[in-house]
Amino acid sequence: MKLLEVRVPPEWVDYNGHMNDAEYARAFSLAVDTLMEQLGLDAEGRERLAYTLYTLETHLCYHREVLQNQALSVEALRLDHDAKRLHAFFSMRDDQGELLATSEQMLMGIDTRSRRPAPFPPEVAEAIAALPQAEADAWPSAAGRRIGIPQK
Repeated sequence: MKLLEVRVPPEWVDYNGHMNDAEYARAFSLAVDTLMEQLGLDAEGRERLAYTLYTLETHLCYHREVLQNQALSVEALRLDHDAKRLHAFFSMRDDQGELLATSEQMLMGIDTRSRRPAPFPPEVAEAIAALPQAEADAWPSAAGRRIGIPQK
């Protein structure tokens, strides 16, 4: 499911002449905003349902350098979910389909009145269940990775 299409603006480029690492996170965050809209959690939905999503954890992997004015898109895949959490995997690609970066995220449903975790409202749960899902034995290779220096 494609969530974002953008060309890298000059303000996203750093002193190395490529997209700054923080801007990858921005692009993935913008994609999450679009995902929320598609789940019924746009401004009106958040207000009406008194509900939102918070990001609990993210694991961002950089695969290729991204340059100013380069076209990129972000798509999402559901890895798993339960009553309150959505485990999602986002892929950033260029206009040739080359993988640029990935972001694995755990998103938590939050009741905005109590500011505490709460089960997804039924309409949001239904929209989450309809998201494209990776089969448990066919997750993207970058999903579920841990960071560390391999020991010899």
